[in-house]
Amino acid sequence: MIIVCEFITPSGLERLQASGQTVLYDPHLWKDRQALKAKLADATALIVRNQTQVNAELLAAAPKLRVVGRLGVGLDNINQPDLKAKGVQLYFARGINAGGVAEYVMAAMLHLARNISGAAKHVADGGWNRSAFGGFELMGKTLGLVGLGEVGLRVARRARAFGLRVVASDPMRLEWESAVEDLEIRLVPTTEVLQLAQFLSLHAPLTPQTKHLIRAETIATMPKGAYLINTARGELVQNEDLVAALQSGQLAGAVLDVTDPEPLPQGQVLRGVDKLWITPHIAGLTAEAQEAVGLRVAEGVLKALGNP
Repeated sequence: MIIVCEFITPSGLERLQASGQTVLYDPHLWKDRQALKAKLADATALIVRNQTQVNAELLAAAPKLRVVGRLGVGLDNINQPDLKAKGVQLYFARGINAGGVAEYVMAAMLHLARNISGAAKHVADGGWNRSAFGGFELMGKTLGLVGLGEVGLRVARRARAFGLRVVASDPMRLEWESAVEDLEIRLVPTTEVLQLAQFLSLHAPLTPQTKHLIRAETIATMPKGAYLINTARGELVQNEDLVAALQSGQLAGAVLDVTDPEPLPQGQVLRGVDKLWITPHIAGLTAEAQEAVGLRVAEGVLKALGNP
């Protein structure tokens, strides 16, 4: 039996059902962990998003489990050593939503540069102050990328088309790689990325080294009036320090698609902050990406189960 305990697109679900496997689909099942554990007794596959914590405790309730499918790219909620210890395969749609996230980053930069929503609200409220909403151009500015994986490279390609200079840090990249050379990306240490970036976009995984990468000490090294965009993991940013930097003017604005915690509670320090725009983790949730993710994970899980 295949259990899908979080949302999957109809096309992905149909692919699973067409395989002849028994499929239990309940997109809310993750909320009731005891019920989920009871269902897992007969499951050979489990498909999750980012809410279900897959660890030894959950795996102990699934003696027949052979594969876990992750509808997305982040693996923070999946304990991979626990899977390996149980001999359970992991399948996830690596890089499949990278284009959507890259377009979100470009939209965020354009928003920060031109403030179309602010100008539109100004007019809706009866104003017509043209000089207050001219904004500035992206061409000639420096974009710093922390992380140059599938998303980072796509952001760099789009940014270069807008005429931005791109500096980046990534321990897995080399200066002479064609992807780096062709896009004229300057690879430098993260400390230098922070010092140069007028726009800083985060694309690093969450590790002990990257947790709270953006904090008072590192923000102080950035150009005054720089902008921050985070589509990676909320824990990369120290919330109180970000708010303080926006209030002091050290940072001129920030767009966060991820926060710590998620969802963001009422009254949390990030809520209601001027020059801070927060979206509910939607950068990779384009219709096209979700269709592709659902189908890709369904195919991967079925292959792991031996289905053609």
